[in-house]
Amino acid sequence: MSTQVKITHTFNAPRELVFKAFTESEHLQNWWGPKGWTFNVSESDFRAGGVFHYSQKPAEGDAMWVKFVYSEIIEPEKIVYTSYFSDEEGNIVRAPFDANWPLETMNTMTFIEDEGKTTVTAIVTPVSATEEELKTFGESQDMVHEGFSGTFNQLEDYLSKESESAELR
Repeated sequence: MSTQVKITHTFNAPRELVFKAFTESEHLQNWWGPKGWTFNVSESDFRAGGVFHYSQKPAEGDAMWVKFVYSEIIEPEKIVYTSYFSDEEGNIVRAPFDANWPLETMNTMTFIEDEGKTTVTAIVTPVSATEEELKTFGESQDMVHEGFSGTFNQLEDYLSKESESAELR
């Protein structure tokens, strides 16, 4: 069973544009997270050591808080951050959907451009996980894939709308 999930998606947009969509909260709030959920940014400090703290809320149900702590940023090639579920203050909490989900994951995203298209590769790996957490993560690979794929599809729609209106440029 693998202890990492790798998701690759190619966007029909230049790398600078895709990178911007991932790193500026005014763009992120338009496509990140599950479809149809409300997204609110509490803190956005995009730099190594910086934090991205947000909540996402389904139409029916409670808000879920998530926090990223960026460790490496090479513009427009790479973003590395740890991610965890949090409370409103940013303290680490257990995932609302599974108490055995790893407390923290390392996320490495690379952006490679080829002839005007950008391939984003996301690698998600549990950090300091227990045996039980690794097992849960391994069994949840399809869920992680589906989550990222749905989110990437939303970004694709957003990028095509934005490039038509040229707002992101």
